[in-house]
Amino acid sequence: MNQREPRELVKAYVAFGSNLGDRFSTIKQALTELRGHASILVQRVSSVYETEPVGFLDQGPFLNGVLELDTSLSPRSLLQVLLDIENKLGRVREQDQGPRTIDLDLLFFGDLLLDEENLTLPHPRLHERAFVLRPLLEIAPKLQHPCSGRTIEDLCEETLKGVILRILSGPP
Repeated sequence: MNQREPRELVKAYVAFGSNLGDRFSTIKQALTELRGHASILVQRVSSVYETEPVGFLDQGPFLNGVLELDTSLSPRSLLQVLLDIENKLGRVREQDQGPRTIDLDLLFFGDLLLDEENLTLPHPRLHERAFVLRPLLEIAPKLQHPCSGRTIEDLCEETLKGVILRILSGPP
């Protein structure tokens, strides 16, 4: 395909999170960056949830959510846009699962299955994470996980039993 030909739009889902600095403001800045990108159309944004850290527990609570977008970018190009926004907003990678100003994770890219260095689609742990599933349930309950064929609703029935996430605000 000629690089100048428009690519078909693909629906993608991105998780966002922050637990350093002015968390809500940083999330709003990240969304502004995404909305300003010529090859990205942000379609829906979940509410923002305050959640406890997972993995490395000695850090402050996170604000988390999920957004749905349409893009003509390739998965790698979209990932690079997300990494560039993280860098612009002060993300420093000192510790795995450590504190961060902003975290942007590519969850789904259409129904693409991919397992490459630094990019696995769908995101390999999304079905275990309430801070991802609950916002996804809000904006895409019928979305099917391409590996299991189960909907987000179905995945939430198992993972979210007894889990309470506090909604901090509506979509930024």
